[in-house]
Amino acid sequence: MAYKEYHNSFTEWWAGIVRWRERHIGERNFIIMLALIVGVVCGFAAQLLKYLIHLIAGLLTSHFSQTTENWLYLVYPIVGIILVSLFVRYVVKDDISHGVTRVLYAISRRKSRLKPHNMYTSLVSSAVTIGFGGSVGAEGPIVFTGAAIGSNFGQAFRLSPRVLMLLVGCGSAAGIAGIFRAPIAGMLFTLEVLMIDLTGVTVMPLLISSIAGATVAYCLEGYDAEFFFSQSEAFSMRKIPYAILLGIFCGFISLYFTRMMNSMENMFGHIRHRYWKIITGGLILAVLIFLLPPLYGEGYHAINVLLDGDPEAIVDSSLFYVDRHGIWSIALFIAAIVLTKVFATSATNGAGGVGGTFAPSLFVGAMAGFLFAYSLNNLFDPGINNKNFALLGMAGVMSGVMHAPLMAIFLTAEMTGGYELFLPLLIVSLISYMTIRIFEPYSIYTMRLAKKGDLLTHEKDKAVLTLMKVSKVIETDCKKVKPEMTLKDMVDTIAVSKRNLFPVVDDDDNFIGVVVLDDIRNIMFRPDLYSKMHVSRFMSMPPARIEITDTMDRVMEIFDKTGAWNLPVVDHGKYIGFVSKSKIFNSYRDVLRNYTVE
Repeated sequence: MAYKEYHNSFTEWWAGIVRWRERHIGERNFIIMLALIVGVVCGFAAQLLKYLIHLIAGLLTSHFSQTTENWLYLVYPIVGIILVSLFVRYVVKDDISHGVTRVLYAISRRKSRLKPHNMYTSLVSSAVTIGFGGSVGAEGPIVFTGAAIGSNFGQAFRLSPRVLMLLVGCGSAAGIAGIFRAPIAGMLFTLEVLMIDLTGVTVMPLLISSIAGATVAYCLEGYDAEFFFSQSEAFSMRKIPYAILLGIFCGFISLYFTRMMNSMENMFGHIRHRYWKIITGGLILAVLIFLLPPLYGEGYHAINVLLDGDPEAIVDSSLFYVDRHGIWSIALFIAAIVLTKVFATSATNGAGGVGGTFAPSLFVGAMAGFLFAYSLNNLFDPGINNKNFALLGMAGVMSGVMHAPLMAIFLTAEMTGGYELFLPLLIVSLISYMTIRIFEPYSIYTMRLAKKGDLLTHEKDKAVLTLMKVSKVIETDCKKVKPEMTLKDMVDTIAVSKRNLFPVVDDDDNFIGVVVLDDIRNIMFRPDLYSKMHVSRFMSMPPARIEITDTMDRVMEIFDKTGAWNLPVVDHGKYIGFVSKSKIFNSYRDVLRNYTVE
C-alpha cells in the first residue's frame, strides 16, 4: 500500500513538472536542453560499455601466451553466449538483437517509442558477449541504448512522435560519438543509416548530442585517437589508380559480407530449438577463434597491429605462430580472417549473443585493405604503403556494408587521425558504395525492413506511407449483403445505409463480390423484379483486393494500377472493410503534418 501511495504521489509530482515545462519552456528550446542531457548520458553509457568489455576481456585473457595456442579460446565464447542467452530469456524476456534494425523499426512502426529496459539491457548483454570473445561490435548495442535513452526521455515529457524521432537520433548519434570519439560521424550516422532528415531544426540537436557524447569520452579517455596511426608515407597522386582498385575490391568484400551474413541469419532462423542454436553457433565461434585468435571480440587490437605496420604480430597466440615471418603464410592468414569474420559474427548473434556489425565491418575493412596492399607489394612491388591501405579499407568496407559513405569517411578519419588521407578516403569509400549498390540496394541494417515494407527513407512520400498502417484507414460502415438476398432485400438495405458500396459475403464472412449502387440504379425501382432477381446476379468483382498485411506503399501501387477509388480489404479471404483514396489522402496529410519538422 505504501508503495502504491508513493507511486501515485510521484506520478502527480511528475505531471506537475511536465505541465510547468509546457507553460514556461518552448518546445524548440526544450529540445536543445534534452539533446544536451541525452548526449551526456549516452556518452557515459558508451564509456561504461567500453570499460565493461575491456574489464571482462582483460580478466579472461591477460594471462594468455603470445607464442602458443590457448585452449581456453574454445571455452570462453560458449560460456559468454550461454550467460547472455540466460539473461535475455529469464531477465530481459524480450528480443534485443539487431539493435540498429530495431531502432529503424521503432522509428517507422512504433512512433519512435522504445521500452525502458532497452536503456541498459543491450549494454549489459553486449559487454558479456564481447568480453567473452563474441566476434561482434559494441556500436550496434550502444546505438540501441542511446536511442532508448532519447526515446524514454522524450516519452517522460509527453513529447510528440516527431520530437521522439529526433531524440532517438540524438541518442544514437551521441552513442556513436561517445564510443568512437567521433562527433561528426555520430551525426552522419543518424542521417545516412537512421534516415533522419537534416533540416534547420534537426541539425542543432544532433550536433549538440554528438559533441556532448564525444566530450564525455575525451574527458574520460583523453584526446588520443581510438586507433593509433602515424602516416609514415604521404599518399601520392600516382597511387590513385590503386585506390580506385581498392574501392572496387572493398565493394565486393562488402557484398560478400552482406550476402553471407543474410544467409547465415536465415540458416539460424531455420533452427527452431534454442539450445541447438547455442550449440551450433557456439561451436562455430569457438573453433574459428581458436584457429584465428584475431576474431576474438571486436578485433581492435588486430586493427592497431596492422595500422602500426607489424603484420607478423597478427599471428600471435595462434597455431601459425611458428611461421609468423613467412610472407604468404601471413597473407593466407589474413585472407582467412577476411573470409571467416562474417561466420564468426553471424554465429555469435545466431547463437544468442548480442552485438552489432559495425566493428566487424571496420575489422574486415582493415584486413582487406592491408591484404590488398601486402599482396600487390609482394607480387608487383608498386610501393604501396600497407598501413595507409589498411586505413582506407576500413572506410571502404564500412561504406559498402552500411551504405553510408560520408559516415565511413569521417569516422575513419576521426578514429585514426588520418586526415592527410582524406582524398583517397573519399575515393575508396565512394567507389565501394557505388560497387555494392549495383548488386545490393539496401544496407545490412535496412534489408530486413525493406523486404517487409517497414523501412523509413529520405523520400518524403515513401517515408510518410511507411509511417501509415492499412488498419488505420479501413472503413467498416458498409452494410454487408448475402448472394441469396433478393432485390427487395437489397433495396431495404440501401434505405438504411449511408454508403453506396455493399460487400457481398457468404455465411463464413468470406468476401465474394461487391454491389455498387450506381450499377443497380436502373432496376432498384422496378417492383416486378424484387422477388425475381438476387444479389448474385448483379454483384460485381472489384478490380483488386487489399490484404490486411499489405504496406501502404503496396496499397498505393494497387490504387494507381487499377484506377479504383475504393477497394475491399480482406484477411485471408475474409472481409474486413473498404479503403478509399480520400481516407488515405486525409490520413496522409495528418501523418505528414506530424512527421515534418518545420
